[in-house]
Order: sequence, then C-alpha cells, then structure tokens
Amino acid sequence: MPLSIVILAAGQGKRMKSDLPKVLQPLAGQPILGHVIETAKALHADGIHVVYGHGGEQVRTCMAQQPVQWALQAQQLGTGHAVAQAMPAIPDDHQVLILFGDVPLVRKATLEALLRESNDRAISVLTVIASDPTGYGRIVRDGAGNVVRIVEQKDANTKERAINEINTGLLTVPAKSLRGWLAALKNDNAQGEYYLTDVIVMAVREGLKVNAVVAPAETEVLGVNDKIQLAFLEAALVEVGRDVFIDVNVVMVGKVFLGDRVRIGPNCYLKDCRIDADTEVHPNCVIDQAEVGPRNVIGPFARLRPDSVLHEDVHIGNFVEVKKSEIGAGSKANHLTYLGDATVGRKVNVGAGTITVNYDGANKWRTEIGDNAFVGSGSMLIAPVKIGSGANTGAGSTITQDAPEGKLTLARARQVTIEGWQRPQKKRS
Repeated sequence: MPLSIVILAAGQGKRMKSDLPKVLQPLAGQPILGHVIETAKALHADGIHVVYGHGGEQVRTCMAQQPVQWALQAQQLGTGHAVAQAMPAIPDDHQVLILFGDVPLVRKATLEALLRESNDRAISVLTVIASDPTGYGRIVRDGAGNVVRIVEQKDANTKERAINEINTGLLTVPAKSLRGWLAALKNDNAQGEYYLTDVIVMAVREGLKVNAVVAPAETEVLGVNDKIQLAFLEAALVEVGRDVFIDVNVVMVGKVFLGDRVRIGPNCYLKDCRIDADTEVHPNCVIDQAEVGPRNVIGPFARLRPDSVLHEDVHIGNFVEVKKSEIGAGSKANHLTYLGDATVGRKVNVGAGTITVNYDGANKWRTEIGDNAFVGSGSMLIAPVKIGSGANTGAGSTITQDAPEGKLTLARARQVTIEGWQRPQKKRS
C-alpha cells in the first residue's frame, strides 16, 4: 500500500528552558527533528507531513531543504487533533505511519517491522517494556493477549498503572479508517485533549486487529522533554567496549563505537565514527565519519575526514590528514601528509610531506598506490595517477604519470648553483 508519514512536531517544550523549539534542539550534530525526518525518508514514503506549532517559522526555516509537507496545529489540543491537521493531504488508500518529532533514535528496521503488521484490517502499535512506566500510556490486553486499549497515566487505575508495557505513540493505521476515527474523538479525559490512542478502542469495536510490535530497546523510543533527557540520548549513541580508556576533554558527537581496549587521548573530537579494538588515538585528533580498524595508531594531531576507511595495523601520525580514502593493512603515513581521494594498498610507506594532489580547480581525482610501495618524502602525486605495487618514488618527486611496479621513479628539477649571486639588500632610508 502507498505510505504517508505524519511527524508530530508542534510541542512547545517548556521544560527545555530554551528559546529554541524542542524539535530544533541539537542532538548528534543536527536538530532532533532532523533525525526523525532522515529515518522517515529512508522508508521511501509517498509523502512526509510535519505538523508544526510552537516556533513554527523557526522550524520551517531550519528544515526548508527537507522534502516534507507542512501542516499547522494552531492550538495544541492533543495528539489526535495534531494528526487531523495533516489528514486533508493524505489519500484514503494510504497507510499512515505516525512518528513524533522528539523521538529521534527509532531505527528504520523497527519501523519496517511495524509497517509489516498493518493492513486494511489491522493497525499496528509500537510498544516497549519499560523499566519505569511512570507517566506513559499503558497497553491493556485481554485474556488472550490481544491489545484492546491504551490508557493514559492520569486516567489509569491501580491495576493498569502496574502494567510495564507502554505505548510509544508510534503506530500505523489505514488512512480511511483513521479519518473517521479522528472525527469521532472526544476530549472527556483528565487532560481535556483529543487522544490519538483512543483510536485503538475504535479499531477494536470495528473488528480490526491491533498488532503490538515490541521495540527491541527502550532507548530507541525515548522522547526528549528536557536537557537531561537530551544528554541521555546523546550518550546512548556512544557504544563502548571493554577496558576502554577515554582521557580528559574528549568530545563525542553522534554514533560513536569504541571497540575493546581502545585508548583515546585528551582533547580528541570523535563524530559518527567507528574505532575498532586495540587502537590508540593520541591527543588532539579529529575523527569525523571515518572507520578505523583494529590495532591502529592515530596521531597526535591527526585528522580523519568523512568516508575514510583504515584497515588493521595502520599508522597515521602527527599532522596527517586523510579524506575519502582507503588505507590498507599495515600501511603508514607518519608525518605531515595529505591523503585525499586515495586508495592505498597494504604495507605502504608514505614519506613525510607527501601530498596527493586531488583537485584541479574543478574536479576531484583519485590516486592509487599499490601494495608494498614506498613513497619518498616530499612527493607530490598529481592525480589521477597510479603508483604500482612495490614501486618507489624518489624524495622530492612530482609524479604526473603512472609509476610502474617494482621500479624507482624520480621526477626532480636539475639542481643548479649560481656563482657570484648576492643576497638582496634592504634600501637605506
């Protein structure tokens, strides 16, 4: 069935104590809402609709480049009322997936599982087993285990409050049925709001099956209501193995994986990266959207830029920059080097001061360096160029053509000494 996604992002977020709308608070280098939209885009929906309210123009301006349709919720009258604002733009033959703009860590695979359990005669609800269900709507099942309704905390009795399976708010519903149910919602509850969760009871009454899909992890469906919860989600994006050492002033942004026995020196910046076991990162390094294999030695003062992949036992030393390059096992670039748009084979030695000259002023070009090659210090490799396996380039060479395998290639200007030359003198005033 065609799919429309509705993202509810109209909340004010008073507990954030910020002039910035809640859904624009930064998480892992981008607004919270940005994470939700990126996940929605990955599902290849026919339409993505964002319901906005508080700070609406800020939200729309920030997300102006995103391929979404906007629906204004001028008054915050509950989640059911919010979804209703998007429904005029959604055809009856669509499935509607409802997401929340402040629940940023839910995975594509989890949402795909939710979508598989929904059809014309069934709706699907994402639930989770909570360590502390306080404040959340409880999933009420009958004796056969079927979901019959969701009761909010303030409306729950003592028995219902003891339930630890909670509603995440994420669900998939046939659009035609949803349209009728939203029109029939009432606000006779403790909050005086139109609850989206009330459509569960309506679905059961009409004979539709309610399929509960349990999220694999509680952190995946946690929302953000204050700065403490925001910091918790930021920390949840970092996965750390056993016996890892992290020194002072290390900044970790986004999804960071540190394997067993990794050591991170002081003043490093790690963003959306993977660092495998037994690798040591010396002080003052930047690793940004790069993959670092096991037993690497990085830095100090090294920079690994996006789309860089380092295999095992690689050494990247001080003041070395790697960008959009793959470095083979056992290779070394220990000093003052730039490797950009390069493929470096196994056990290659890249001498100090080497530059892969990858940009001609209009386009980027690749450099290929074969296994066991030795690149002499101060070499300029003018891409596109290939250095063959086992080849050597002499120090100070400017290589503009392919260097053949197993041979020494030199490209130096002739050294000249000028007799009788005198150093220029400053003019006397």
